[in-house]
Amino acid sequence: MYKHILIATDGSGLSEKAVKHGVKLAKALKARVTGMTSTPTWLDLHAGPGAMAVASDDYEKEAEANAAKALAPIVRAAKAARVPCATVHVRHPNVWEAIIRTARAKRCDVIVMGSHGRSGMKALVLGSETNKVLAHTRIPVLVHR
Repeated sequence: MYKHILIATDGSGLSEKAVKHGVKLAKALKARVTGMTSTPTWLDLHAGPGAMAVASDDYEKEAEANAAKALAPIVRAAKAARVPCATVHVRHPNVWEAIIRTARAKRCDVIVMGSHGRSGMKALVLGSETNKVLAHTRIPVLVHR
C-alpha cells in the first residue's frame, strides 16, 4: 500500500502523537518515513507586519535548534521501531506549502500530520495548516486528532 510516509511535525505534543502513529503505520506497512518540519526564512519572517528586531544569525541558530528538537522524536521512534528514516528541515514562509512540496519532492505516497483542532473564530482567522494541506494536495493525508 504505502511505501514512503511523510510525517510533518511542529514539535508540539499533538504532533508527537501523530509521529508515533505515523511510525507505527510505517512499521506495519514495512514503509520508510521522512520526517519534516518547516521554518520561515528570516527575511520572510521579518518583512511583514509585526516584524521583530532579531539578528539573522540568532534567528538561524534558534531555527536550527528548534527544528532538531522537533525532528528528534521522529528519529527516536523510527529507530526504536527499526523503520528507515530521513529528516528534513524546510525553509518556507507557508508551512502547508512546504509540506506538500516536500511530499512531492521526496515522492511520498501519504502524509501524516496532527490537527490542532481549532474551532470557531480561531479556526476562521488563523486557518489550519492541516486544512490547507488537505485542500491543496492530491496525496492522501492521514490526520491524527
